[in-house]
Amino acid sequence: MAATTPTKVEFYFDVVSPYTWFCFEVLCRYRPYWNMDLVLRPFFLGGVMKTTGNKPPMTVASKGFYMQKDLIRNAAYFGIDIKLIEDPYNVLVQKGSLRAMKFLTSINLHCPMYLENVSRELWRRIWSKGEDITEENSLKEAAKTAQMNESDIEKCFKKMDDTETKEALKRTTQEAVDYGAFGAPTVVVHTKEGQEMFFGSDRFPLIAQLMKEVWKGPFPDKNSKL
Repeated sequence: MAATTPTKVEFYFDVVSPYTWFCFEVLCRYRPYWNMDLVLRPFFLGGVMKTTGNKPPMTVASKGFYMQKDLIRNAAYFGIDIKLIEDPYNVLVQKGSLRAMKFLTSINLHCPMYLENVSRELWRRIWSKGEDITEENSLKEAAKTAQMNESDIEKCFKKMDDTETKEALKRTTQEAVDYGAFGAPTVVVHTKEGQEMFFGSDRFPLIAQLMKEVWKGPFPDKNSKL
């Protein structure tokens, strides 16, 4: 019997969001277990928030306070090392992630084989190590840690401010908004009946149900051995 066509799953992400990191790692873990074509789509969360009128959680005191505890609980559940940021407004809003997402967009355009690993390293820098993701040396160091070739790093860095890169990032951001995105992570599952958009890092059971797959928790390989 011929294998069924994999379900296309688009993952719209911005490394400024820790909840998006949770979702990213879980979807990557499930690639061997779900019949899924996972497509990583770097977008600019700030643009999505502005277009939709959404606000960062830390701008609402009660949300910001809740998020501190919730991040630690989720990090333990998903098995990801996260440390709380001392000045989240400065890091996440004032500095933001535009340069990081332009760099990732350039990588996606010119050296896509590195996109997953460099994205992961940028999440680690900001959310595990408390390091910068805006300066040139920081972006290049993340790429080096992800085993990206030096010449490819230089090529992608030089092209990150090109019109092609800027337009690609704008286009991907708008595509997400057109699907109904208002934040990150945004997951779009394409089925024969059409596409369905999911928001958040806690929608895996619903995604699995739509895809007719089995949700085994955040560690499918571990659970499969039980």
